Amino acid sequence: MSERTEINDLGEFGLIDHLTKNIELQNVSSLLGVGDDAAVIDHFGKQTVVSTDMLVEGVHFDLAYTPLKHLGYKSVIVNLSDIYAMNATPTQITMSIAFSNRFPIEALEEFYEGVYAACEKYGVDLIGGDTCTSQKGFIISVTAIGEVTPDTYVKRSTAQKGDLICCSGDLGAAYVGLLFLEREKGIYLENPKIQPDLEGESYVIGRLLKPEARKETIEFLAENNIRPTAMMDISDGLSSEILHICQDSNLGCRLYEEKIPIAEEMKRAAFKFEIDPTACALSGGEDYELLFTLSQSDYEKLVLNEQISVIGYMTEASEGTKIITKGGGLHDITAQGWNAFKNT
Repeated sequence: MSERTEINDLGEFGLIDHLTKNIELQNVSSLLGVGDDAAVIDHFGKQTVVSTDMLVEGVHFDLAYTPLKHLGYKSVIVNLSDIYAMNATPTQITMSIAFSNRFPIEALEEFYEGVYAACEKYGVDLIGGDTCTSQKGFIISVTAIGEVTPDTYVKRSTAQKGDLICCSGDLGAAYVGLLFLEREKGIYLENPKIQPDLEGESYVIGRLLKPEARKETIEFLAENNIRPTAMMDISDGLSSEILHICQDSNLGCRLYEEKIPIAEEMKRAAFKFEIDPTACALSGGEDYELLFTLSQSDYEKLVLNEQISVIGYMTEASEGTKIITKGGGLHDITAQGWNAFKNT
């Protein structure tokens, strides 16, 4: 039987010391990290970008099929993605968690392994946070802090008519991964002796459990002197996000169904559930890709990057928000993305 150390054995400050004792700061802007009443950051003349996200057990994740190490990793990634979506570079995070007494020290260590793995990969410092008890379940709150050269951050509200609509990576796979895991959980609950059947689905499941933030896309744009006119990350599905940009920029759009990037692994997996891959890409969510608009004059620079797809263009608001199907039909884009406040 594996070792189990109760949280009470350490107390709150002992727990914080235990989980943060091996932190090594990586950014010169991190002047003071964990250990005092507050952290100190100096971005040396750059502007500071801040974003906060919460992840709640039973709403955003299910520990029946989410390894704690993956959860720690993902909780960092979803916040870094928001910083990249502002055309900024993440430099620090704070991490606060609340947990019930069903979690031993070993479980929290596993969670923090994932946190530190993400911080190391993306060159980000963990500089503070809080821990407390929860009546039930696991609650995670992360604040991400980043830096950007003055006035080069990118908002959602500044797209221009005629701009190209682009996105990184591929879409919809995380949603299909969720369908597989929920299906196997249902089978397991009915008969715990049946082994889960997830063979060949590692891509879509990985996109859900261990997503990545699009650091390399932001680096590519900077290296090629491309500044998007508007940008956001895709956490609630492509349709929901493009409608945000249209609404905030007071414009319409045309998306081309055939241009939406969909991985072959996702296509095959979606067909197993007899669902349309395009619907998954439009409404699935949790992709953490970047959706952005840019001037048509930058198009030639994009051709070099196979990870970026041009999927449409911005129009006058009066032309509406439409998708052109593979068959040439024109349909309204409707936001059917994930909603944290729907009745569960």
